[in-house]
Formats: sequence, C-alpha cells, structure tokens
Amino acid sequence: MRINIADLPTLNRLLHRKKKYRDTAHEVNLGIILGEILTWANKLVPSEAGSILLDDPLLKWNPGFSEQLYFAACYGHGSQKIIGTSLLPEACGIAGATYRRGKPYISKDVMKDPQFYDGIDHRLGGRTRSIICAPIVIRGSKIGVIELINRKGQQCYDDHDLALLEIFAGYTATLIQNALIGRGFEELSKKDTLTDLHNDRYFFNKLIHEIKRAGKKSGDVSIIFLDLDRFKEINDSYGHLTGGLVLREVAEILKRLFVGTKAVLARYGGDEYVVMIPDSDISEAASYAEKIRAEIAENVFLSGAGSRKPGLCIKGVITCSIGVASLSSSVETAGSARDIAEALLKASDSAMYTAKEHGKNMVSVAGVAQKRGRKIGGR
Repeated sequence: MRINIADLPTLNRLLHRKKKYRDTAHEVNLGIILGEILTWANKLVPSEAGSILLDDPLLKWNPGFSEQLYFAACYGHGSQKIIGTSLLPEACGIAGATYRRGKPYISKDVMKDPQFYDGIDHRLGGRTRSIICAPIVIRGSKIGVIELINRKGQQCYDDHDLALLEIFAGYTATLIQNALIGRGFEELSKKDTLTDLHNDRYFFNKLIHEIKRAGKKSGDVSIIFLDLDRFKEINDSYGHLTGGLVLREVAEILKRLFVGTKAVLARYGGDEYVVMIPDSDISEAASYAEKIRAEIAENVFLSGAGSRKPGLCIKGVITCSIGVASLSSSVETAGSARDIAEALLKASDSAMYTAKEHGKNMVSVAGVAQKRGRKIGGR
C-alpha cells in the first residue's frame, strides 16, 4: 500500500499553530507519522482508501477567508491526484460535516446519505460505498479529520471499526501536538524571549555559516553592532519593567528597517544588538547603521499609540552608538571560519566603543588600517 504525503511546505503551513502550553518533547517528522497512522489504521480496519485532512490555521482565524481542509496524507486508487489539494469543509461531504460538528460519523451506505459528496469519486474515477470518519482534536480545538473508505472483508463498517478509528484520531492529535511542542522548543532555543530576535548563540553559528559561504564565492559579510546610550537612566528612573519594554521597542525598529532583507538580527546581551547582512559591503552596512541611529534617536518610546492608556513618551534620552565592520574591509581572512567570525565581531564591537568614546549617538566604521574607525552621523 502506497501512502501519499503532502509536500514539506504544505505540512509546515499546517503545523503553523499557536500553542497553549509549554512542555518538552522531541521534534517529529509529521509526514512519517501521518503515513504510519494510515498504515496501522488500514491493518486494523482494512479499507480501499483513507485520508487525513488538516485545516489551515492561518485561514481558520483570519477574518474574510474561508477555512479549508487539506489532504495531508492519503492512499487508495488515484489518491496521488488529490494529495496537498484542499476543499471547503462544506464541500467535503461527510468529512466536512465531521470536522464542523467535531463528532465521529459512520455511513454504511453513502448512496442513502444526504451528506455524501461524490465530487472526489468523479475526480478519481472510483466509487465510494461506505465511510467512517473521526475528528482530530487538540485541547478542544478541531484541526482536521481521519477517514476510511470502503471496508474490506465485510459489507460495511460497524461501530467497532468506528471506535478503532477514534483511537487513531486521538493518536494523530497527540503526535501532531508533540510535533508542535518540538518545533516550538527548537525555535525557542534560537530566540531571545524578551525581544523575539535571535540570541547570540544562533547568531554566531549563522555568522560562521555565512563566512564560509562568502569564502567560496569571494563574497562579503557585514556586521552592525549597536549599544544603547543612557539606557541605565531608563531603568533607574522608570524601573526594569519599563526598560524591558524599551528594549523590545528597539527590536521592533530593527525588524521594521530590515524587513524583506536577508539580515539576521539578534540581541547580543543587555542593551546590545547585532545585525549581520550577508552579501553586503561596508558602505551599504554603514548606510543601514546610520538609518538605525537616526530612527532610535528620533523615536518616542512608549508613546502609548494604539492603547487607551497614556504612554510615558520617552524622547531624547535613548540614542545608540554603532560599530560597523565587514569581512573584506575590517579583518584578516586567514584562519578558520570561527576565528574570522570572532575577529569580525570584535572589530564591530571595537568600532562601537570608538563611537562611545567620541560622544555617542554616532556610527563608527572599522577598517584594517583604521583601528579606531571613522565616524559618521550623530551630533
């Protein structure tokens, strides 16, 4: 029996769900799991065909869009024609009705069942006689259905078959839940929890990768290293909670400035941030750095925009000192990728301190022959 599995981009989209819990588990391969579930379901309840359909969580909660059920895994005659395709629940017949109601269903003779939809039969050139279907539910939320079609070895399905399918639906929900947990913790290990930027460990590993890639094609990699000026005054005057909100707002400024680019953004620790721009020379990075400096200097922090509560409207306190370095202009490229990555970070960090020493709120660009860097921008 051949199980058809939806492609990886489709499965990834169907796993894009918000979790209501925190736990630890190993990440699992959803495609393999769905295939094994259908294989075992067919062994215990032999059937000519079977499918697992999952909804699209992005459409499900998006006003103006109709939720859809996708064929995530299926087997049977012609099933390769429908894998990865979708239908509106109301056009899925018995499967759609089971999804909407959240209750298992058995149809011993679909020709007498007003809920039966024969569109799939027409597409695949088959003939459905009987169906059992059970909803897949995680923490009270319906996410899809599992169905079997045309019982082998007996005329139609019975209540015992339906009970077994409910068990498989429960297994499916549990294993998808584990996949969500695993994926969430993998992402969590890469992120700074306060700002939702990458953490320093992920950033450094990514920098090593980009340096290796640049070396193969004689490319460039640039680093922007920034430290907030006078941030201690925020903590001292308003408290650490307010300080945390300012750090988060700085992260949002960086995200906005680099949206749509290949830049990797990270919180490097405390009130320090670092940006890596692959395939970028030092002049382009310096231009971005000046935009960052200006945006932060002009920003009104905690303005309360979009909230009914008045904000603190902190302006003229937070600025930043920025150091810029690049692979081709600021470091010697002899040695391992790790050594070069450390040297590049050190060069950008040193340039940032040059900006601090020369009055803050400015950009300093590092060069091999310019150990103190050159200064641009600021006041």
